[in-house]
Amino acid sequence: MELLNSVIIWVMKKRIHQIELFMKYPQDVQNELLKKLVSTALHTEYGKKYYFSSISTPNEFRERVPLSHYEDVFPYIDRIMKGESNLLWPGKIKWFAKSSGTTNARSKFIPVTKESLEDCHYKGGKDMLSLFINNRPDTKVFAGKGLSIGGSHQINPLNPDTFYGDVSAVIIQNLPFWAQFIRTPKLEIALMDDWEQKIERMAEHTMQENVTSLLGVPTWTVLLLQKILEKSGKTHIHEVWPNLEVFLHGAVAFGPYKSLFADIISSPSMNYMEIYNASEGFFGIEDVIGTKDMLLMLDYGIFYEFIPLEDIGKEQPKTLLLEEVELGKNYAMVISTNAGLWRYIIGDTVKFTSKFPFRVRITGRTKHFINAFGEELIIENAETALAKAVEVTGAEVSNFTAAPIYLESKSKGGHEWLIEFGKEPNNIDTFVNALDQTLREVNSDYDAKRTGDKAMVKPLVRVVPKGTFYNWLKGKGKLGGQYKVPRLSNNREVVEDILKDISL
Repeated sequence: MELLNSVIIWVMKKRIHQIELFMKYPQDVQNELLKKLVSTALHTEYGKKYYFSSISTPNEFRERVPLSHYEDVFPYIDRIMKGESNLLWPGKIKWFAKSSGTTNARSKFIPVTKESLEDCHYKGGKDMLSLFINNRPDTKVFAGKGLSIGGSHQINPLNPDTFYGDVSAVIIQNLPFWAQFIRTPKLEIALMDDWEQKIERMAEHTMQENVTSLLGVPTWTVLLLQKILEKSGKTHIHEVWPNLEVFLHGAVAFGPYKSLFADIISSPSMNYMEIYNASEGFFGIEDVIGTKDMLLMLDYGIFYEFIPLEDIGKEQPKTLLLEEVELGKNYAMVISTNAGLWRYIIGDTVKFTSKFPFRVRITGRTKHFINAFGEELIIENAETALAKAVEVTGAEVSNFTAAPIYLESKSKGGHEWLIEFGKEPNNIDTFVNALDQTLREVNSDYDAKRTGDKAMVKPLVRVVPKGTFYNWLKGKGKLGGQYKVPRLSNNREVVEDILKDISL
């Protein structure tokens, strides 16, 4: 394994030079990529409809091809899933990534082409390790196994020659043999569809392995780690896996979970790297460990545009190219990809923290915020404030959601937070005050509404029993890595649904 570690590191270091190339010439790389995407799809039904043959520049592309949401492309995807070809992308498409986005949204089926699998998802998987090696040249990460929590997949009932499932399951199922050799658990466990049984089997199997890296969503990974500690009788994960080096995490912000993982893993040399991957593609990797900023990966077959957040509700919002964005502003991300998504609004919002090279942070979702009183609270604000409250009170957060408390005749409005703690704060009042004060510091609209308790009062924090969010998801049949509790809702539907099942 030591020899294998050296060989893989040597191979992956070569990729750094290509990454440096798109960092140095971002516009050139993106423009050439757009030409390749358009020319590849010239003779598809979509390409003919929007005259791809006459498009040669990004401006012509923006002028002729409309922005789209999932609802706009669903008729094409539905036909593809029934067996038609050459609609959005050349040839037949065999795999689809099933995504709900949130627990209260319907399932989406995102095409996964051979090109998107090879040049985007797999490339991202290799690059996150290449960049880890670049940060930690003395790593022995390939001397052991990489553990990833996958989902499951199934045959498409509309067409038995095609399949759909969590994007993680699609990736794991199609991995090349060499990648299967250095990962754990074995496929029959990794792709189980019974989530509770899967956690049991994964714990039993992987605790016997030399695991050196973890990949997954914090909310689900922590459940596996807790199960392993329970079964092994150990206090910390490093007693089970002494060579564990890095946790590559995505899907939800890591800040609120940082202390929980530090307590479970208990190693000062542990590394944490954020990645930005989704059913629609692999977008970013934290290239400098500890910064929380992710390098936007520009050569994965994805052409990027950005809508200023204040324009997202307009009928025909103008999009910006990379060279037109500004630092610190919130943008909705638009992608055109080698999976046949064209000017597709994925629903995520980001802000740029650097332009040379282009680095981003995820700030939230276009549909997930609280703006009941003009406070315009986004997920980034909430997670920043929660992380601060955790820091000052020694708490550990397992999960949370928040919603407005509406104004009534004899009471003022505000926000209600349902929080499940792994470790409760040493003082709940201090926790609430830190949460409120930090929200006021990071969001001027929230601060204005809180001034003098006139429009809004201090947040109401309800401590919910352990297992509350897990049981809520289970009750909806939505256990697994692709399902997430909505962090912020502009109505009380989720909060009321959770509260009715528990007594506080």
